[in-house]
Amino acid sequence: MRTHVEFKSTAFPADLGEETEPNSDPWGKRLAEFLAPQLQQHGLRTDQIYPEDWGWAIPLPNDKFKMWIGCGRYQEYHDGYLVFIEPSTPTVTRFLFQKIDTTADVSRVSEALGEILNSHSGIRDVRWWSEDEH
Repeated sequence: MRTHVEFKSTAFPADLGEETEPNSDPWGKRLAEFLAPQLQQHGLRTDQIYPEDWGWAIPLPNDKFKMWIGCGRYQEYHDGYLVFIEPSTPTVTRFLFQKIDTTADVSRVSEALGEILNSHSGIRDVRWWSEDEH
């Protein structure tokens, strides 16, 4: 499953204060602020973004299982970013070992992200991979 996408861009610089915060390397707030309304335009619901120690998360309300998108710097490149979808596995286990297929929901998010990133003129070198490929 395509759940991780890296790309290069100068369109999402650190937000004011992000560079001086203790965990300043992750950045990603402006990227999350850009993606959340774009995802909504693609028919996906989002909740308020929030910071994590690795970057920013965009919650995706889902009745079947917890789902969210992570946004942060990809430090392999000076202008690199990484966006990843959780869950990143084809199934998750819930109540009493009940397995739930995540493929359709994750694929829908992946397709929307692909369209959003590919349509932005300031984003280049987009490369998708699955969690087990990297």
